[in-house]
Amino acid sequence: MKPLLQWITDRVTTKRGMWITLSVWFLAAMILAVFAPSAKDYEVSSIASLPGDAQAVIAQNKVDEYIKDNEGVPAILVFESTKGELEQGELISFLDQLEKGEIHGLKELIPLEQLPPQAIDGFFSGNRKIALLPLTFDSSLETKEIKNSIDEINRISEKNGNFELYVTGPAGIAADTLDLFSRADLVLLFSTVGIILVLLVITYRSPLLALIPLLAAAFVYEVVNQTLGLLGKAGVVLANQSLSIMTILLFAVVIDYSLLVFSRFREELKTHDDKYKAMKWAMRGTGIPLFYSGSTILAAMLILFFAKFGDYKNFAPIFGTTIIIVLLAGLTLIPALFTLFGRRSFWPKIPRIGDERLKASSLWGRVGRFVTKKPGLSIAVIGIFLLLSSANVFNLKYEFDTMKSFPSDMSSRVGYELLEESFNKGELAPTTVLFESKKPLTAEDQQDLRNQLSDQPLVGSVRLSDSTEDEKVIAYSMIFKVSPYEAEAMDALEKIRGESDQIVKDSGLDGNLYFAGETAVSVDDRSINNRDLIVIVVLETILIFSMLIFLTRSVRMPIYMMGTILLSFLAALGLGMFLTNFLFDIDTVSNRVPLYSFIFLVALGIDYNIILVSRFMEERQSQPLRKAVETAVSATGGVISSAGIILAATFAVLMTQPIELLFVFGFIVAIGILMDTFLIRGVLMPGLLVLFEKDHNGKAAKEEQ
Repeated sequence: MKPLLQWITDRVTTKRGMWITLSVWFLAAMILAVFAPSAKDYEVSSIASLPGDAQAVIAQNKVDEYIKDNEGVPAILVFESTKGELEQGELISFLDQLEKGEIHGLKELIPLEQLPPQAIDGFFSGNRKIALLPLTFDSSLETKEIKNSIDEINRISEKNGNFELYVTGPAGIAADTLDLFSRADLVLLFSTVGIILVLLVITYRSPLLALIPLLAAAFVYEVVNQTLGLLGKAGVVLANQSLSIMTILLFAVVIDYSLLVFSRFREELKTHDDKYKAMKWAMRGTGIPLFYSGSTILAAMLILFFAKFGDYKNFAPIFGTTIIIVLLAGLTLIPALFTLFGRRSFWPKIPRIGDERLKASSLWGRVGRFVTKKPGLSIAVIGIFLLLSSANVFNLKYEFDTMKSFPSDMSSRVGYELLEESFNKGELAPTTVLFESKKPLTAEDQQDLRNQLSDQPLVGSVRLSDSTEDEKVIAYSMIFKVSPYEAEAMDALEKIRGESDQIVKDSGLDGNLYFAGETAVSVDDRSINNRDLIVIVVLETILIFSMLIFLTRSVRMPIYMMGTILLSFLAALGLGMFLTNFLFDIDTVSNRVPLYSFIFLVALGIDYNIILVSRFMEERQSQPLRKAVETAVSATGGVISSAGIILAATFAVLMTQPIELLFVFGFIVAIGILMDTFLIRGVLMPGLLVLFEKDHNGKAAKEEQ
């Protein structure tokens, strides 16, 4: 691999190769911009998270098959009175306006005026200040069309001054989510560019050193965005959440590689007068670590194809495509751009021939000397801190109610919480229990099964909701005594589902029970997420460990490298959740956060260990082990600490997103990257190298005195 990479970078860094490289990237960006669609053209607000063989999905398919009225996208209109009690006539009048308004895709409304008084009362809260009315949109509508229809409903409601209207349920949530991301994406993009620009200028005090990486990122972003657009056109699902994280990943890695390249380029310009020769030797020093860095990130992303959970699997093609293009840019576009500007890139601190390559008096030079002299103390102090931080992982509490992740003023969340306060919590999302019998069911059979279901733990009520004409299939609405999103309800349903055969047997019937609804989905979500967490962690660890063996030609060093990164991940997760609770009063987290964090912290954190170890291996060829470690820490410290701060700040930009899941994820990854930058790469890993690696004479470094 090394000869091939050198062949590529040696040609990119010639005068002719530089212009060819820049021309190819420019033409690729322009052609794609003109002829390829944008990823935004195929962006969707939600995807099918559960696989087709999940029990909740199978059950829902059965419900859709037998209960024809179940087709469509449901929504719930929530009315909040602004003047006393809500009147039945007001709601009937509003529904009449909706029918006359010919709302696009509106399929079904409750005929309120035709219902008996007792049935109508069920749509009002006890104090009659809150009311709900279900409606259904045609299932063929796209989310954007549903949003437009909901906007029209809201415009009609503004004419009624006696109540506020909130649209919740699946349709309302999907429309609000699309709106949130459409507004937040621009904030994310400009915030990312802004914070990178500011940090680069502050760190290097050079305008070109700030603009060149961003120029590279702009080209890469255009190529990636249009390439993903082509994938979307070909049928790949592009979730807006995945695209938001992709933007952060792209800018973060491009800036990382830019800092790595120009740091080594600056060193070589102090030895070589010709900028092309300087970049040639710079890329010979950085090409291998850059390639392995990109390859480990790519491997981490492609491993997600083995996930069963839709959100994780959706990351694989999006992030994999992004990293391939970013890696190509790191080996071609970035060195070509820095070569184009040459020494002027570093103005006003232009490197000159004969300047000291490494400043031994630098902060990281002092750190390197301390660690090599006292490796045991360094490891003990950092190790204790990481272990204490990791211990908080056992206090993690998961939130399965996705509504809690949205902004508190979002219409669908406000409506949902009004329902939660005013009606029985279990009524918010009843579990549909469908029984598929092998023979027609009598009224007595139906009652026997209903009684068995009613006797199950935490079940508040069970009522017959539908049946087929041949009486072989019946559906019940089962309501829990607690919130359907609480772990308590999930545990109860999981137990009921596991004993379904016995429930049928005790009812004296022959057939199969199926459980559909939000609680059933949450049960499968939890189970599949736990499975994916184990599978992805194991596969990524094995794959990256194997790649590190090829890089280092050693087994010991990959153990240090992976071990420290895994410990850093646990510490970041534990400390991150402690701080989000302490600083932001967030005491629960989506069960997606651990795996999201693992993917990025391991893939990105291992980069810094690769850069450190690659430089250590290079220096060890000509220096004793302790001196090689000290030089490696000193040489890579400046660029890695700068890259780490910028990378952490870039992921912290996710905290501007209106989704709590992304807020917490961005915060935890930012903390983890800072740990990797300053504690793992700067202290722990060098200390382990000093204690356990051997010098050329076969002796351990600790025997050198």
